[in-house]
Amino acid sequence: MNILITGATGFVGVPLCKALDAKGHRLLVVSRSPEKASEQLGMPVKAQDDPMAFKDEPIDAIINLAGASIAGRPWTDSRKKTLIDSRVETTRALERLCQAMSTPPKVLVSGSAMGYYGAQGEREVTEETPPNPEFAHELCQKWEDAARRIEALGVRTAIIRIGLVLERDGGTLKPMLPVYKLGLGATLGSGTQYMPWIHRTDLIRIIEFLLVHDTLEGPFNAGAPNPVTNRVFTKSLAHALHRPAPWRIPGFALKAAMGEMSRLLLTGARMKPARLEAAGFEFRYPELDGAFLAIVNGR
Repeated sequence: MNILITGATGFVGVPLCKALDAKGHRLLVVSRSPEKASEQLGMPVKAQDDPMAFKDEPIDAIINLAGASIAGRPWTDSRKKTLIDSRVETTRALERLCQAMSTPPKVLVSGSAMGYYGAQGEREVTEETPPNPEFAHELCQKWEDAARRIEALGVRTAIIRIGLVLERDGGTLKPMLPVYKLGLGATLGSGTQYMPWIHRTDLIRIIEFLLVHDTLEGPFNAGAPNPVTNRVFTKSLAHALHRPAPWRIPGFALKAAMGEMSRLLLTGARMKPARLEAAGFEFRYPELDGAFLAIVNGR
């Protein structure tokens, strides 16, 4: 297939491109630095900074992963606008591309996140669970709405609500591993908030799965079938590293330091991949202990 990808040079995008390239797909990359994209990806790709530059290319599929990092900077009003615009405007540019093409792509796999559901307590969350309105939900809803506009053009659209993506070289774990190796791992707040998670290998496999299964459309929870609480996550990572994790950071301290963004750490959803499992997808890493052991041992 000829596949156009946004977010190709990111934590998920780079190994995804390598996996797709290894299977013989031709990759078209949208990047703010197109001249550096091949170097960052470690393979020759055709890259442009504007999706419209590809309007005369035959494109079979689009994978849309672009978006500014939701963590790392306080959620001021201007930052919230940046987070929304980085997702929505990129997706609208893809809509304009599809409108301009004589033959639109067959499929769009577009990103979203577990934040779509907001804080859900202990209830089991499937794709049918009503969301709890808050900023994380607003962000994901606007991103998904933009993707639905492409669906209205006749493009099969699968939306992946992604959990915490685990691998050692980025994402959730990269800043955590040095801290845990020092024996300074800590439970956050009450520790009872759920943390939907997924090994990066399984996320890439989900994207590939959705590309080729022609009947699959709509939202899919892209998280492992066994989400855990923060307390269990902390103990599991510490165990994999053979280190203690006796500490706890009170919720009020996180709120004081991070403001509204602390909700990323203090709330969660017990998100289950109901639709993926019903479609026959099998996870390589369904259990957190196994995922951490594979990551720590470099497998």
